[in-house]
This record gives sequence, C-alpha cells and structure tokens, in this order.
Amino acid sequence: MDFKRNIIITGGAGFIGSHVVRLFVNKYQDYHIINVDKLTYAGNLANLKDIEQQPNYTFVKADICDFDKMQQLMQEHHVDGIIHLAAESHVDRSIKDPFTFAHTNVIGTLTLLQAAKNYWESLPEGYKGKLFYHISTDEVYGALELTHPEGLESPFTTKASSEHHHAYGTTFFTEETKYNPHSPYSASKASSDHFVRAFHDTYGMPTIVTNCSNNYGPYQFPEKLIPLFINNIRHRKPLPVYGKGENVRDWLFVEDHARAIDLIFHKGKIAETYNIGGFNEWKNIDIIKVVIRTVDRLLGRKEGEDMQLITYVTDRKGHDMRYAIDSRKLQRELGWEPSLQFEEGIEKTVRWYLDNQEWMDNVTSGDYQKYYDSMYKNR
Repeated sequence: MDFKRNIIITGGAGFIGSHVVRLFVNKYQDYHIINVDKLTYAGNLANLKDIEQQPNYTFVKADICDFDKMQQLMQEHHVDGIIHLAAESHVDRSIKDPFTFAHTNVIGTLTLLQAAKNYWESLPEGYKGKLFYHISTDEVYGALELTHPEGLESPFTTKASSEHHHAYGTTFFTEETKYNPHSPYSASKASSDHFVRAFHDTYGMPTIVTNCSNNYGPYQFPEKLIPLFINNIRHRKPLPVYGKGENVRDWLFVEDHARAIDLIFHKGKIAETYNIGGFNEWKNIDIIKVVIRTVDRLLGRKEGEDMQLITYVTDRKGHDMRYAIDSRKLQRELGWEPSLQFEEGIEKTVRWYLDNQEWMDNVTSGDYQKYYDSMYKNR
C-alpha cells in the first residue's frame, strides 16, 4: 500500500510517545507510522494494544544509537518525517547514571539527524516536504524563582484554566529564555536541542523543536510522581515528598500534548521553537493532596484519610524550585490551548490507573520486560 506520508516516531512505546502514535495511527489512516523503540524499562507495547493490528502501523524494536539500523529504516520505509521522543527522562536516574543519558539523548539524537540527512540529501527533491521534529523539555531553561509562595492571579487565560489559575512568580519560560540546565538529564536534552538546530543552520535540514512542561495521564511509568502516588495510596504505602513539597511545576494532560505535537508537525514553521505548557502551576504538595483526595473518593474511602501517608524525605540534589511555561506563542500562532482543567485531567488519570491495575502490576513487577526480552531475543 502506498501511503501519503511515512513517519518515524521514536520512543513510541513510552508514555508520551504512545499517545502520539495512537493519535496519528487513528487520525491519519493514509500515513504509515513506524514506531521505533528500544523497549527499555519505560517502553511497553501494552500501551498500544488497541492499535497494534492497524494496517498503517509498524513497530520496530531498535536502538536510535544504531546508525546502520536508522539508515536502513529511513531507506526501507521512505521516511519523510521524524517525530523524535525517545529519551531517558527521569532526573533521579540521570543523577546516578549520567553516561546513559548523554549516550541516548545526545548520541541518539545525533545518530537520527545524520541518518535523516544522508537519506534526504540522496533524494532528487532533497529536503522538500521533510521534517525532523524534536520534542524536548522545559528543564533546559533552568529554574525560576518562587516569588509568591501562596500564588497570585495568573497572567494567562485559557478555556481550561478557570478553576485553578495561579502563578507562583512573575517570570515564565519563553522561547527566548537562555538555556541553563541544572541536572545531567536537562544538560543532555539541552545538548540534543542544540544539535537539532545546528543541523538546520549547517545543512538546511527542516527542523522544529518544542519544549514541554510536566505531562500526566494514562500509561505513565510509575517512577513519576502522579502514577507512583496513585499506586502507593491504593496499597497504603508511604508517599515520599522531596523537601517540604514546595517545588512548583506546570502540568499538562498528555493527550493535550499529543494534540499540540500533531498541530505543530503539520502547521509549525520550520526552524521555530514552540513552548508547550498547561498554564497550570501547582506546588508538589498541593498536587499530592488532590491525588490523595481523588483516590480516596474513588476507592470509597473517607476523603483525605490517606494524607497520613505523606512522608517528607531529603530533597533531590540540584532540585529546581519552579518551572512555568509561557506557551502563548503556540496559542497565538497555531490556536492551541489545553482542553482540560487540571481537576478534570486528574479525575480521568486516577480513574484510568484504578481501572487498569493489571497494567500497573505488570509494570511494577517487571513482567512486561521479561515478555519482550523473550519475544525479541532471536530477532
């Protein structure tokens, strides 16, 4: 079958990647979506059970650092677009093992860029109609000061922000904010962002970079705050909170991020950067209290009874105090904004994890990895 477009999505078995793959496979039946994932601990094909038999979907288990394999995939599938999500992304892991983060996030990105360059430059039309879209993080910008600990009225207005609409400072990350990464994770992502832009400036490759705030929603690996705490509350395990829980993050529902990626891939301007945020700042401790109340209510417990599980632990090394994204450029130029208020998103998220305990049990036990290891060991 001839497809209108052939798009590689890297890291498509991961949290954000699986939502992007699902959206593209279902929405664009005339596109061939090639999901390239190494299936490390954070990759799980159970995230895509509902679309794995679709005729416009192909899964390839491969390492983005494997240059020969990436070149082969570009040529074999006549790839004209790459949406690059594959990355090591957990700050705590980067503190313990920075080499892995540098290898995957920097060398992996460079490998993909060079493979794309070689293939696209070999074609009669060259770079025409091609795009390398790199998904990054707001953490590359460093940290913002927490100047209003109790919050103040946010300067941003969206349809999805009428209930909780606070800011904890007067400065925000914009597309012009200077890079100032503080962790090995954010340093590796900053480096990969620079390589993507350098390939545009040096070779003329059509590239776009987006920097996104914290995502939450279904299929997130339970090392991250919200799914970890949902699971711990269910089993009445301690809820470890760094420091006093005063750190502030901007939260975005993952399906809203996937919609933004779709829009930017099709309508974004080449060589531009777009910040994607939820206009939705929360202190960690306040997020945790909302999650506790929601889980308790949905489990039929007395609402808030599991507040006693909160356990304050030594703060993370180099823990940035506040991230807050100004995504008005994306709102203004392409018309995107979040669709869900945080309370709605948390309700949907908690319900999903409580309704999908088998998925959670497979992930927390590691059974899913044993299955994939046996499935692919002879390939």
